[in-house]
Amino acid sequence: MKKEIIISGFGGQGVLSMGKILAYSGLMEDKEVTWMPAYGPEQRGGTANVTVIVSDSRISSPILSKYDVAIVLNQPSLEKFEPKLKPGGILIYDSNGIINPPTRTDIEIYRIDAMQKAVEMKNAKIFNMIVLGAMLKVCPVVGEGGVEKALYKTLPERHHALIPLNMEAIKAGKEIIEKL
Repeated sequence: MKKEIIISGFGGQGVLSMGKILAYSGLMEDKEVTWMPAYGPEQRGGTANVTVIVSDSRISSPILSKYDVAIVLNQPSLEKFEPKLKPGGILIYDSNGIINPPTRTDIEIYRIDAMQKAVEMKNAKIFNMIVLGAMLKVCPVVGEGGVEKALYKTLPERHHALIPLNMEAIKAGKEIIEKL
């Protein structure tokens, strides 16, 4: 198993954190991983992205031009990465950030109302964990146990009390994702 994943959206949506947690989850499950963030002024509201590869075997290169999975959280990300999905790939998008939905017919397309769910759960900061949960339902590259261990590893100790809420958000994402 090897999955090449791109996660992209506006700076501040937790894109880089989501990628880091996914990569650490793979490490916690003894998988080979790469994590390659791409940002600059994007951290202040521009588009940021991160490439994560999770594999059972060695990874030859972290540089990719085509992806198995794309998570896009805004329109510029959809326009940039929809064409770069491999045929048969998976595209997941948050309905809040997309004006013109994806059009390809040779990929699986999933919509998630993650921002709406985060508002319902009364915490906008769990948006990215809702999206991660959705991805793990349709492409289970790591398990929830690995994710929980990764949260303990990546979050500062002062935020460890929020880990149960993050795990609840992952479960919520798995419940609300819809295939189109």
